[in-house]
Parts: sequence; C-alpha cells; structure tokens
Amino acid sequence: MAGTLTPRHRTLLPDLLDWLETGIPNFPVFKGMAADTHPVPIEISEEDGKFVLRAELPGMDPEHDIEVTATDDVLAVRARNTDTRQEKHRTEFRYGAFERIVRLPFTIPEKGVEAGYESGILTLRIPKPAETKEATRAIPVRASHGKGVTMA
Repeated sequence: MAGTLTPRHRTLLPDLLDWLETGIPNFPVFKGMAADTHPVPIEISEEDGKFVLRAELPGMDPEHDIEVTATDDVLAVRARNTDTRQEKHRTEFRYGAFERIVRLPFTIPEKGVEAGYESGILTLRIPKPAETKEATRAIPVRASHGKGVTMA
C-alpha cells in the first residue's frame, strides 16, 4: 500500500516523568506533605563549615509568603504563592502551597542560622557543630580456653 503511514506510538516516558516530578497524587512522597502541596526544588552543599540549603521559590515575597522552621534536626521550608493565574491551555507554572522538609545530620543551633532571598532563591546557612574526634583504640582479645570471657 503506497502512501500509507505507519502510526507512531507515543512513548509513556514523558508522562511518567511529569507524574513523578509533580508527585504521585494522594501519596505522601515528602514527610508532612499534603496532596495539594508541591515539592520545593533544593540544592544542598557545605561552605566554610556551614550547611547551605538553597531552595528555588521564584516570585515569592520573602516576608509574607515564605516560612522556615527548625525543630531539633528537622528543617522545614514552606511557601504559598498567592498570585492569581489566568486560565491557559497548558501551564507548567505552579501556584499554591510549596513545602520541603529536610533532616540534617545534626541539631540545628538556635543562633547563627542565616536566611536570605534573592532572585527567586532562598538561601539558608546553618553552622555545623564542631566535630568531635572519635578516638580509635585497640581492645585486646584473649583466648578464653572454653571458660567464657572474663570481664575485668
């Protein structure tokens, strides 16, 4: 049959990636995250002895829309975009509530934590506690000769 086209099947990969990026509906991917809450993209690094977390929150008013809380070793970044949106055929912009909860490998200190917002990026600098050196020491092992180990 000349002139007929073989139908091309659309791959499911882009749809799957979109679904995973936005979170599985009604499935708590992130701790404490409601079904209508979007994850906040973050970047974590260490600079000058400080734990640095950068969160992508474009178009926010840092004094009214962003909330950062710390409890023990848990850092929570929450934001709410209150702008209204026009209905479009398709949009990838996210409106509504955003949240990201991160557990740090140490307790967050009460003092010294810095937070700044510039060009849509929230930057948190958290001082790391002084590292304690773990002294490695040898423990001698003696043969027990079937009598069990004696504790001295």
